[in-house]
Amino acid sequence: MGRKNKFTRRSVLPILGSSFLLPFLGKAEVLEAESIEDESYEILIKPDGTPVKVKKSSLKKAKVVKKKISNKGFMNWLGKKL
Repeated sequence: MGRKNKFTRRSVLPILGSSFLLPFLGKAEVLEAESIEDESYEILIKPDGTPVKVKKSSLKKAKVVKKKISNKGFMNWLGKKL
């Protein structure tokens, strides 16, 4: 009768609950920021008149399908009607 049970539910639950908090207390890693380059943007206008910002590097990498095409021909190529 004088012997106490050291592992009771009341003593185990706080230990178990605090073990779920251990990942939050761990050492946080510093994420390296992606190299932010001063990329210049070109503003292009869509046929409906809305402006779009496009990186100049992506414009340089773009493949030219057909040179010197008229707007009407381009819209027909896209499948849109004026």
